[in-house]
Amino acid sequence: MTGTKAIRLEKFCQARGLAYLRFDYFGHGASSGAFTDGTIGRWADDAAFALDTLTEGPQILVGSSLGGWIMLLCALRRPERIAAILGIASAPDFTEDLITTMLTDEQRATMERDGVVPVYSPYDPEPTPVTKLIIDEGRDHLVLRDEIPLDCPVRLIHGMKDPDVPWQTSVRLAEKLRSKDVEMTLVKESEHRMSEPEDLDRLCKTLEGLLRGL
Repeated sequence: MTGTKAIRLEKFCQARGLAYLRFDYFGHGASSGAFTDGTIGRWADDAAFALDTLTEGPQILVGSSLGGWIMLLCALRRPERIAAILGIASAPDFTEDLITTMLTDEQRATMERDGVVPVYSPYDPEPTPVTKLIIDEGRDHLVLRDEIPLDCPVRLIHGMKDPDVPWQTSVRLAEKLRSKDVEMTLVKESEHRMSEPEDLDRLCKTLEGLLRGL
């Protein structure tokens, strides 16, 4: 909840008198639980619970990276509550399409033996523990294999220098969405986090455009 994008959006909404909700998934940030016990389905449950119990009326969902996948799953569960969705470096199906393809034979063997393997990112000196649980359970929540039956406005932003989630993932997402109101912004010099001042300005301008349209 303390990420730069979350804080910037909070200020954006406060300045306009808009309600705003941010929360940490199970095993993330201030929430209880171990990250290694988390799954895509459990985090989607968290999002749906927050939507159902802490909000009223139509909502715009905003998700970054993993949150972009959870955002889609939440919208699919509650389409009548969703006014629009906004994804930043969205990573739907990353457990299947990205992680499983990048693991070495040695890492696969470690995962089978220990149930978890450390995976390094250029953004964090500490590795992220990737579990066999999240890979296996993630297959129950893949969204890019068929048409995604959402009809709300969708805005996608992705950096073309993203080393973690290729921008082509957002292109695939745009193609799979049933909605006819889908716009994508590719940013040539931006990377995965999209937390630089110009990225945050772009995020807010995109949200402002959505709000005007609604």
